Amino acid sequence: MPQESRPKANRAMGKSSRFLIGAASLVILVLAWKVLADAVGKDIIFPRPERVFGEAFALYPTSTFLQALATTFLRGLAAFGLSALVGGATGIAAGLSVIFEAALAPILTIIRATPVLALILVTLLWFPDGVVPIFAAFLMTFPVMVTSGAAGARAADPALLEMARVFEVPPRETFKKLRLPAAAPHLLAGARSALGLSWKVVVAGEVLSLPERALGTGMQAARLNLETPEVLAWAAASVLLCGLTEWFFGFMTRKAIHHGL
Repeated sequence: MPQESRPKANRAMGKSSRFLIGAASLVILVLAWKVLADAVGKDIIFPRPERVFGEAFALYPTSTFLQALATTFLRGLAAFGLSALVGGATGIAAGLSVIFEAALAPILTIIRATPVLALILVTLLWFPDGVVPIFAAFLMTFPVMVTSGAAGARAADPALLEMARVFEVPPRETFKKLRLPAAAPHLLAGARSALGLSWKVVVAGEVLSLPERALGTGMQAARLNLETPEVLAWAAASVLLCGLTEWFFGFMTRKAIHHGL
């Protein structure tokens, strides 16, 4: 096969077989889970997949679960939205100003070095239970968006920027036509990483803060009752929420790029 035709063939093969490969991988994972659970023989330690699936099928249609899912979704969406807007804007500003970037560096280092658990415990003293997961997720994802925004701000072609300066193009137009399009791929990549991290921190914050309606609260209640299959059913819901939102974000991003947005 000619070398230049290989990428096209690889893409075609990936589109036709990715679903099957993923499905086969999932089946193998469940079979391995079943074998290990049978070897342990105690559902309270390592429950069998059929027990977890049974708990999930019984739990997911209930109003308690649906309310918890909706509330957790809104918290994650709020945290991600704040991080994307504030972190992205801050990152672009840092990329355009060396002084601002240097002043921001110690703050980002402190946030990155702070354990998520410690951050959640501290914010429990500051905010109501329902706000703690949002604020904790915002802080954890903020450095991701700042880094992506700063890289994006520096991605514009220097030659084009110099040309815009020579022809006295207004700074607003330069930003809109040159810097923002160059920054978009970096911002989107950072946003996708921040989105996945948001769900993890939100659910962890709910487990500790125990708001009235939350996936994390349901998970913690099941743990206290030693209902390990139910714990995994709640956890599976958070995994599905994370996976579906990341897929949807990627789908909308590809659609926007395809239409030249």
